[in-house]
Amino acid sequence: MSTATRALPGGPGASRVGAARQASLLAAGLLVLALAVLASIAFGSHPTSAADVLDVLTGDAAPETATVVESRYPRTALGLLAGLCLAVAGTLMQGVTRNPLADPGLFGITSGASAGIVTATAFLGVSGPSATLWWALPGALLAGLVVHVVGSAGSGAGLVRLVLSGAVVSAVLNAYVQAVTLSNPRVFDSYRYWVVGALGGRDFDVVFSALPLAVPGLLLAVLLGPRLNTLALGEESATALGASPALTRSCGLLAATLLSTAATAAVGPIAFVGLAVPHIVRALLGVDFRAQIVFSAVVGPALLLLADVVGRVVLRPQELMVGVVTAFIGAPALLLAVRRMRGTG
Repeated sequence: MSTATRALPGGPGASRVGAARQASLLAAGLLVLALAVLASIAFGSHPTSAADVLDVLTGDAAPETATVVESRYPRTALGLLAGLCLAVAGTLMQGVTRNPLADPGLFGITSGASAGIVTATAFLGVSGPSATLWWALPGALLAGLVVHVVGSAGSGAGLVRLVLSGAVVSAVLNAYVQAVTLSNPRVFDSYRYWVVGALGGRDFDVVFSALPLAVPGLLLAVLLGPRLNTLALGEESATALGASPALTRSCGLLAATLLSTAATAAVGPIAFVGLAVPHIVRALLGVDFRAQIVFSAVVGPALLLLADVVGRVVLRPQELMVGVVTAFIGAPALLLAVRRMRGTG
């Protein structure tokens, strides 16, 4: 028992040097995140400066400058929330499935959110980010539940079956979404903005609407950190240490579903954040899931906010949606992940 415990990443056998390195990396990550928040507030398609932001905070800014700066508060808060949810969800999914290419769209969550929005827009006349959010949430949750039930049922249940179930559910829902949007131009015009992924055009109501899913998902993820470390040793070793691999896997998928649903419903299916961030964190920290979850919650928002800033300033006065920017950033991460898999295979 003691030997196995020391073998766990970050267990009692971890060195003080490792803990000091983690502390320094966490401090650096928090600094980068703080700078990303300031950049998100200070920079945009309408030029402003750090002095303008300071004037707004002190109440000395001109009304038009205050309006511009204050309009960036909701998208900054949304970037923090969505980046955190996507990054932690990606870490959980890659840990639970042992698939380094797993991301929040693996279990049909993105397709479910898309189907919910398209259904509400086409048949109920719903429009606007705050209104469609409430329909994206049940669509994503229902898709995740169906994948989990189908993939976990029967004697042949396993990770492969879960992944295949997610692929089938995603294919069916994507076909439905395409059929509805291509036959209804009004729905297509509304849907095409959401499906790219964007932080702009939303208010604090969207943030508050996503919190009831994001908060319990994050708390469950933090609690699962030690159990994911045990699961990484293999199912037989995890069982010997008193853990239940099936329960750990189910709770991990539930937490990832809650987090992915909150982010996807609020900002759209932003690609590669949930895929790239876990690889970045593992390269810095190793395989300790307790540290990975905490660092993912810092790196994810920083990456998403910086990508949003780039999208706002690179084509001034136009804006490039953050989903496009993260795709350009995440594509190299995907290629590196594939190369690492080939090197270790």
